[in-house]
Amino acid sequence: MLFTDRADAGSRLAEALRHLAGEDPVVLGLPRGGVPVAFQVARALHAPLDVIVVRKLGVPYQRELGFGAIGEGGVRVISDDIVRRGRLDESDLASVEHAEAAELARQAERFRAGRQRLPLDGRTAIVVDDGVATGATAAAACEVARAQGAARVVLAVPVAPPDAAERLRSALDEFVCLSTPFAFSAVGEWYRDFSQTPDDEVVSLLAQAADGPGASAGTPEGPEADEDVEQEVAIDAAGVRLTGDLMVPAGARAVVMFAHGSGSSRHSPRNRLVAAALNDAGLGTLLFDLLTPAEENNRAKVFDIETLAGRLTDATGWLRGRTAGPVGYFGASTGAAAALRAAAGAGADVGAVVSRGGRPDLAGPHLSGVRAPTLLIVGGDDTMVIDLNRAAQAALRCENHLEIVPGATHLFEEPGALQQVADLARDWFLTHLVKQV
Repeated sequence: MLFTDRADAGSRLAEALRHLAGEDPVVLGLPRGGVPVAFQVARALHAPLDVIVVRKLGVPYQRELGFGAIGEGGVRVISDDIVRRGRLDESDLASVEHAEAAELARQAERFRAGRQRLPLDGRTAIVVDDGVATGATAAAACEVARAQGAARVVLAVPVAPPDAAERLRSALDEFVCLSTPFAFSAVGEWYRDFSQTPDDEVVSLLAQAADGPGASAGTPEGPEADEDVEQEVAIDAAGVRLTGDLMVPAGARAVVMFAHGSGSSRHSPRNRLVAAALNDAGLGTLLFDLLTPAEENNRAKVFDIETLAGRLTDATGWLRGRTAGPVGYFGASTGAAAALRAAAGAGADVGAVVSRGGRPDLAGPHLSGVRAPTLLIVGGDDTMVIDLNRAAQAALRCENHLEIVPGATHLFEEPGALQQVADLARDWFLTHLVKQV
């Protein structure tokens, strides 16, 4: 798994942490590189964000070997075993701790710009970094969070080597990691952009988070936005660069993502007509291509539902890092199967799904795992697809409805047929998606 940058990594990580949203968590970013990742997590979970400033206490004659760590509030975590084996006396401990305490205080003041440290007493602390190599600093941060009163400590990172991941998983309440590649040499190799995070960026992100959920310079803010946002966007999904068109009307209460099928694209006039109807109703839309131009003529790629769904899931994480509010899926043809497969994924948080002339049957056994209210729209003269949709509907366990448009064929090219699709989709999303706001 390759990440575009820390914001992209944070958006994807947030998807894997959505099950913690109901635990009233506090998100703690390890400075400096962990803070841009943590910012996206906090934004998605509507949780407060803070830094967790930790200084490792290194053995005087072997600084890379830590005998403990210190954190704010006088927290001191010491490894008695290393102190004993290193034959360190109290003067050794005191001199190292004094120097590190001064740097800790300086960093905390610099990053928070005068704000108080967020209390952790009795809460779930989600400690976030941009990746771990040995995991020593992240583990120390988790111990500090526990010592500061956190009832539950979760460490979340985009990438880690398998051995470090195994150690951390056994030592924590929960360890969430998106990728544990065997060929691991450094965290930075798993990012396209791993440029250094300056202090000023950390200060800015913490200030934005303190101003309230959803604040993010240069990105649409969903329900809080006071003007239309319309832009072409580039999305990194599973290492593939996808192009899309994002339209978020002022005050939009939700965003609908379009999953296109075979023979279609974000330029499809059919999908654009539906998108315009949703925009007129105050819903945002993201039309993007699940396949690259080179892949579009490859039938194996067109029907590779797992790959399409994986890309849709990654794109959803990207979108959540840039807009607020619920997300719905509109799928056509094989795109409908990809939408339902993604909606059935572990931790998926999809508000509603609409299928137009779709092949939901291609989602197979995953249909029973879909929880989002689902509307299946089929043309009345598209008899084979009607049968496939009826079979898929029987497998669904969520709220669902099959709507047949009389006299319409597969592409709904008959006069007024596509407008009926747009009206049905609009009403479904307004009923099942917007009510979540």
